[in-house]
Amino acid sequence: MKVKGVAELVGISVRTLHHYDDIGLLKPDTTDSGYRIYSEKNLETLQQILFFKKLGFPLKKIKEIINSPSFDREEALEIQRRMLLEERSRLDNMIATIDKTIQHVKGGTPMNDQEKFEGFDFSKNPYEQEARERWGDKAVDESNAKIDKMSNEEKEAMGKEFDRIYRDLAAIRHKSPDSDEAQEAIKVWYDYLNKIGNYSLDAFKGLGQMYVDDERFTKNIDKYGDGLSVFMRDAMAVYADRNKG
Repeated sequence: MKVKGVAELVGISVRTLHHYDDIGLLKPDTTDSGYRIYSEKNLETLQQILFFKKLGFPLKKIKEIINSPSFDREEALEIQRRMLLEERSRLDNMIATIDKTIQHVKGGTPMNDQEKFEGFDFSKNPYEQEARERWGDKAVDESNAKIDKMSNEEKEAMGKEFDRIYRDLAAIRHKSPDSDEAQEAIKVWYDYLNKIGNYSLDAFKGLGQMYVDDERFTKNIDKYGDGLSVFMRDAMAVYADRNKG
């Protein structure tokens, strides 16, 4: 099967498959004319990659796992199944909270404050350690302090604004990152980040690179549109370089 056929079958981009090949994660055979040809074994490996990726594993770790001499596909599937069941349980709790909230809004069942937030767990930020290592404790602590002081309404508004900005950027992700439209949109993102933190242009550029390097960022950002993380990285780098004094 050629790369385009695999991309259509799986629902990922040709660019993603090319990237997997470039980093040695998924190496198909190539014809004399340079076309990539994927075997049944390649497809099995790709399935494993996507299962691990869905569970939040970075590509570097996935490569280590599947290339290990001790790797057992059946064992991996069992582990992945268990992890997905745990994730489903968490999502079921959140769905139940939504259902209760809908009934509450309709004037049906009463709902106390604790019930409104069942299933949510923001006690740990998985990206905080990376942020501290890259930009230092001071910037992160200042950002956290601002967020902690916000009311629930302000935090909800912040989430909606994040969502709006990502959707606006996703709508233009096929344009050139250095276009006027892209640069105007990414400036909105830069300005908003600096309302809740203190990001220099270098930190902003570094954050954009993390969107691509860290699979957890890529996974969440690309929910708004395939390739958005790469587009944002490139647009953020252009913005930072252009605006340095």
